Amino acid sequence: MALWLVRAGRHGERETLAIEKSVVVIGWTELPDLSGIHSREALFKAMEENHPDAERKTLVNWTGQVWAFLRTILREDLVALPLKSRSAIAIGRITGDYDYRADLPEDARHTRPVEWLGEWSRNAFDQDLLYSFGAFMTVCRIQRNHAEERVRAIVEGRKPTSSPAREDDDSATDIAIAHDIEQWTRDQIRTFIGKKFRSHELTRLIAAILRAQGYQAQESPEGPDGGVDIIAGKGLLGFDPPRLAVQVKSSDSPIDVKVLRELQGVMKNFGAAQGLFVSWGGFKGSVAKEAARVYFEIRLWDADDVVRMVQAYYADLPEAIQAELPLKRIWTLVQSEEEPLT
Repeated sequence: MALWLVRAGRHGERETLAIEKSVVVIGWTELPDLSGIHSREALFKAMEENHPDAERKTLVNWTGQVWAFLRTILREDLVALPLKSRSAIAIGRITGDYDYRADLPEDARHTRPVEWLGEWSRNAFDQDLLYSFGAFMTVCRIQRNHAEERVRAIVEGRKPTSSPAREDDDSATDIAIAHDIEQWTRDQIRTFIGKKFRSHELTRLIAAILRAQGYQAQESPEGPDGGVDIIAGKGLLGFDPPRLAVQVKSSDSPIDVKVLRELQGVMKNFGAAQGLFVSWGGFKGSVAKEAARVYFEIRLWDADDVVRMVQAYYADLPEAIQAELPLKRIWTLVQSEEEPLT
C-alpha cells in the first residue's frame, strides 16, 4: 500500500466537493473520459491532441501525473489532501477505480472514490512530511522517510515514529519537484510558535498582534477567564468599535461547533459586538457552516492564520516578541508549476 498526494486545485476550489462527494479529483478539463485509456502512450497522445500548444516536457509531466491517478494508484492506498480553507490535511483510503463523473462540474469529472478517514491539523505531522505535502504537483507519491507508515500511524491513533536523521529513501516521484516554499516556511514558523508560545503565551502573542493592528487589548489573567481571553477595541482608550471578545485555544486538537457557540453566548457579557476565535489546532469540518452563519459576528483564526498575521505585522510587534520569535524577510524565485492546478 502507498501514500499519494492528490490536490484539489491551486486554491483548493474543489476541496469541498471532494470531501462531500467522497472522491479525489483532478482538473485537466480538456481531457475526455479516460476509462478506455490502457497505456501511457495512449494517454500521452490524448494529451498532445487536447493540449496542442504545450511543450513536450510539460506533456510528459502531465502524462505521468494523470497516469498515476488513472492506473498506478490502487485500492486501499492512502491519499492526502492538503486543505486550503483551513490548516488541516484530509486523509482518505482509495475504494475504487477511476470514474469519469459527468454529473459533476466540468473541472471535477476525473475522479477516484475515496473513504475519508478524517482531517488532522498540520500540527500533527512532522516538518519533513509537511514539506512533501507541499509539492506543487497535483498527483505524486509520498515515500520520503517512510511517510506512508508514519501517516498510517497517525490515522490509527498510534504514535508515529520520529523523522529519521537520514533522508536517503527518496523516490523519483518525491524529489526534484517544485514545492510550495511559502507554505513550507509557514509550517516552520508554526512549529516554532507551537513550541515557544504554549498556553497563556499564545494569548500574549495574539494580544500583541491585535495591538499591532491598532487595537487597545486587555488580556485576562491565567486561570478561569469567563469564556474570553482578550477584550479589545479601537480608539485611544479602546472604547470605539469594533469591540472584540477573543477566545484563544492553544491545544493541538480542533474545536467543534459547541465551543464556537459558547463564545457567541458570552460576547454580550463583555459588551462586544464581534468575536475572534483563535484555535491553534484548527476547527472541525462542521465549524465551517456555522462560521458562515455568524460571518458578521465572529472570525476564526487557525495556526496558519496566526502565522500570516505574524508575518504581516511583524515589524510592529514589541521587541520582546521579536526577540522570542526571530524572523527575517527574504526574496526567493518563484518556481514554475508544470501542471494545471486549475
